[in-house]
Amino acid sequence: MFELAAYLESKRQLVNDRLEECLSGATWPGRLMEAMSYSLMAGGKRLRPILCIAGAEAVGGDAEAALPAACALEMIHTYSLIHDDLPAMDNDDLRRGKPTCHIAFDEATAILAGDALLTMAFEILSTGNGVHAHPPDRWLAVVGRIARAAGSRGMVEGQMRDIAAENAELSLDDLARLHSLKTGALIQASVCSGAVLGGGTAEQIENLETYARNIGFAFQVKDDVLNVEGDPTLLGKNVGTDELRHKSTYPSIMGLEKSKSFAKELIEAAIEALNTFDHRSDPLRTIANYIIERKR
Repeated sequence: MFELAAYLESKRQLVNDRLEECLSGATWPGRLMEAMSYSLMAGGKRLRPILCIAGAEAVGGDAEAALPAACALEMIHTYSLIHDDLPAMDNDDLRRGKPTCHIAFDEATAILAGDALLTMAFEILSTGNGVHAHPPDRWLAVVGRIARAAGSRGMVEGQMRDIAAENAELSLDDLARLHSLKTGALIQASVCSGAVLGGGTAEQIENLETYARNIGFAFQVKDDVLNVEGDPTLLGKNVGTDELRHKSTYPSIMGLEKSKSFAKELIEAAIEALNTFDHRSDPLRTIANYIIERKR
């Protein structure tokens, strides 16, 4: 029987070790690198890099060869959290159970730490160990996919829409579009980048895109639910903030119980998209269920 906890722990350690290597190679250690390390190594689920590795494995690829992309994705995700927490954005003072980067250091350092992590991500994508183990066209495809997901056609546009949506009532369609950009785009890029590097066929990648789109959607619905009824000590951040900021969320539009049911429907659709895959996709199947069962 597949053991998710053991799988997550082993892959999390693999990613953490490689991230430590990336940071230790810095030429100029100092306050900037300290702030980068503070946020990047603060814990976290490492969901995106693990999804990247699981995507590679699902199509018969190698976890080690997917590690540069996995680490780059975590750096991009961490940079986005640093910037999202800033006073000009969400103005949060707690992240992963610790003071946010701008609280632990200062706003200018936090901005630069985020900038540096984003830039380092693409340095690793072009020079990291494992890059030359794949045909160049695969890496170019992955770089393009991740850049689109992280930028103005993905996560950054989603954050812009999130800011604009404060004190506004969104329709379900508008909310879905917002979160498909802010959260879903990078999750989809994670799974599919791994599949590309693993040598997946066009059909396999298309099915994994469907899987990833649904779990990304479900992930955000669950986050909205946890913001209502989650335990701050488990989440490592404050709850009730969506209501305080007058944000449109799935619970505020659909109600709490309907939101939970909707998340389950999305996970069922995600798992159905894996019907043509063998046991090597078991991590993806189990991670899908974990997304709506998690407490943090």
